[in-house]
Amino acid sequence: MAELLRLDHIYKRFGESEALSDMNLSLNRGEVLVIIGASGCGKSTLLKTINGLEETNEGDIIFDGVKINAKDTKWRLVRQQIGMVFQSYDLFPHLNVLENVILAPIKVQKIRRVEAEKKATVLLERVGLAHKKESYPRELSGGQKQRVAIVRALAMNPQIMLFDEVTASIDPEMVREVLDCLLELAKEGMTMMIVTHEMGFAKAVADRLIFMDEGRIIEEGLPKAFFENPKTDRAKRFLNRFNFNA
Repeated sequence: MAELLRLDHIYKRFGESEALSDMNLSLNRGEVLVIIGASGCGKSTLLKTINGLEETNEGDIIFDGVKINAKDTKWRLVRQQIGMVFQSYDLFPHLNVLENVILAPIKVQKIRRVEAEKKATVLLERVGLAHKKESYPRELSGGQKQRVAIVRALAMNPQIMLFDEVTASIDPEMVREVLDCLLELAKEGMTMMIVTHEMGFAKAVADRLIFMDEGRIIEEGLPKAFFENPKTDRAKRFLNRFNFNA
């Protein structure tokens, strides 16, 4: 697989605190990279630096052969290629599902409305929500809102999707439908970086897994090897919290 994204010696500081320390990683086209670790270890900050929501202090972020963490980067264009879905759905409450999905393609990418609606309908069908396209966010469950947020990002036709704890704000009964949506995207070959606390899901979806602690990558490798035979004491302690045999 060809490399699509690379981070070289990335540092991110908040005052005296170092949120990311000498981060080096790569992501290939069609690969699903899952990032796990305790809260506050830098997982979300990592995704935000890739999407330009946080500035880096040192290092290079290379996307499709181009350095994107530069002073002259047009992040509005980059974010069309690197989509991101957050814990909160951030849907526009005054717009129905279809209007939420087609707004950016029409306004930002200047796609004709009829084409945007056609693509949005196809995407909504893929996640089982075509019948909800006239509904408003207040009429949806948490899981349905999150799936709409995913469709809204996919409607921009990104090359990479970043998911930051997308099940964290959802009722436990609704988590499965969102995770199933991500599993389907993985099967279809979408390039993804996923931050999650759902260990069973991480094991099922990841092509490669990264374990972070205190802003650093502590372990990296195949999910089966990590969950069955973690190399570091820190990873073993982390997994013991989830009743894994480590």
